Amino acid sequence: MSQQSSLPIIDTPEPAPAPAPAPAKGSRRAKVLAGASNLANLLPTGTVLAFQTLVPSFTDGGSCLVTHKYLTEGLIILCAAACFFSSFTDSFLDKKGKIYYGIAVPKGFYVFNIDHIHRDEFTTVLMKDYLRSYRLKKMDLIRALVSLVMFLMFALGDANVQDCFWPKANPNIKALFMNLPLASGLFSTFFFSIFPTTRRGIGYADSPREGPNFDDHHVSVLPIANSTPNNK
Repeated sequence: MSQQSSLPIIDTPEPAPAPAPAPAKGSRRAKVLAGASNLANLLPTGTVLAFQTLVPSFTDGGSCLVTHKYLTEGLIILCAAACFFSSFTDSFLDKKGKIYYGIAVPKGFYVFNIDHIHRDEFTTVLMKDYLRSYRLKKMDLIRALVSLVMFLMFALGDANVQDCFWPKANPNIKALFMNLPLASGLFSTFFFSIFPTTRRGIGYADSPREGPNFDDHHVSVLPIANSTPNNK
């Protein structure tokens, strides 16, 4: 009877599972940008582009010194003020294709770029009645406040701003900043769908409305004005 040689059995330990990869910084930036896209569409185009262009340089890519923080704060304040006051601006287009810009005031509409040829026409009673249809209303103030809050949420949702002012924020704060622009975008979209604005202000991509037709010394107002001469 032959004896079978038995070899020792060696237990090889199973390899340890690889640690879960940490979330990439670029993915967080992508989510933040995707969440803020709705807000950017409802804000003045020029202001949003200026902020997105300057904030990477002003924050040094998120690695902020004290000077960068001051520059970033100033940029946010200026852009927020631009969004607020842009809600009061409007424009109209005459038959010759000239665009007139102005700002709504309680008693009418102050036009910025009146040329010397049509300056007299803007002083007529008929023209004043037309411009009175552009006067400041209560809803303009509410829309301006909503636009201000929208831009602040948009600015706080920027990854560079977050890394500059809150570099060691806990995961709860980061999750809040990541989802805040998305929630604000949904709210603002709902708000402006219920209370839409007809203004075509400075910085917005909408085309100006058709306005009065200047014809030498006669001013004919289009039906959009719905105004009548003042007999006082």
